[in-house]
Amino acid sequence: MEEAVVKIRLMEVDDLDSVIEVEQECFPSPWSHSVFFNEITKNQFAYYLVAELEGKVIGYCGLWVIVDEAHITNIAILPSMRRKGIGDYLFRGAIDMSRTLGAVKMSLEVRVSNTPAQALYRKYGFEDGGIRKNYYTDNQEDALVMWVGLS
Repeated sequence: MEEAVVKIRLMEVDDLDSVIEVEQECFPSPWSHSVFFNEITKNQFAYYLVAELEGKVIGYCGLWVIVDEAHITNIAILPSMRRKGIGDYLFRGAIDMSRTLGAVKMSLEVRVSNTPAQALYRKYGFEDGGIRKNYYTDNQEDALVMWVGLS
């Protein structure tokens, strides 16, 4: 029997309802449909990828690439699909896209309590760059800023 393959591709407007479902399952303060719509249709610096399995969006990752710097805006995988390597695969896709677009370094913020995500980022060479105090509006949790060179 053939194993299902996760496909990574650019997010399209038709994906937004599915992306919102992922967003609502993953975050206490989810982004709205209009925020995602504006990101993929109006923000010239934004690139969003989706992870798709058997035609269903199971995760996404957003990034901004400005000149030679990439910034991960968000990454989410449906809770039922976690711990299967999908986030890793999606994250690699974002790094590859950033390099293709000319980025030489990448940054992101992650909750200080989100040690599984931090472990993933460290696997790709990300290092601690500082703390943004009270960064998350839902509970005022601090964010750890992480950076990596992409050369």
